[in-house]
Amino acid sequence: MKPIQRNEILDLASYEAVREHFRARVIQEKKRRRVQVGPKASALFENRDTVLLQIQEMLRTERITRGAAIEHEIETYNDFIPASDELSCTLMIEIPDPAERDAFLVAARGFEKHVWLTAGPHRVRAHGKERGDEGADRTTAVHYLKFALPRSVADELRAVKPERAPGAGAEVGLEVTHPAYSVRAPLGREAILELGADLNE
Repeated sequence: MKPIQRNEILDLASYEAVREHFRARVIQEKKRRRVQVGPKASALFENRDTVLLQIQEMLRTERITRGAAIEHEIETYNDFIPASDELSCTLMIEIPDPAERDAFLVAARGFEKHVWLTAGPHRVRAHGKERGDEGADRTTAVHYLKFALPRSVADELRAVKPERAPGAGAEVGLEVTHPAYSVRAPLGREAILELGADLNE
């Protein structure tokens, strides 16, 4: 999947003119790409549209107009775009009560090392960007994760089409195996089709 280029970014006035329509379209897309991962977490599989929306919204919110600052945002968010035969997701711990959430983040230290993508008999461990805080006494509430897929799994996902039911090998899900949080979350058909489309880009 190609990274976002500078010439794809609209200036603030131009973005404001199309924002309502663009946001509505990507929000609908996100619904198909979001997976509930048990009662305390959800994951959003990222693609160029979701990343482009994040960049444009950040520039709008922060009123960023300087060229160097715009380039910095593009570079930062391009990390979320998956490479060839790779999937990318943002996994969020979602616990409304602050005290309960804080206790969970402490108990779930190392959470990101226990996240897997499952596809038929295959299990692919997530890898995230090094954060430089290995000694931290807690995990973070937001994890940016990627899954480097075996070629056979990527090809199988690429082959799934709307008019064709996926075979047994295309049964895809997310799994967390942390002692503080153990859960399996199957991906729905819409999400699998979205991932297949990502891998075809």
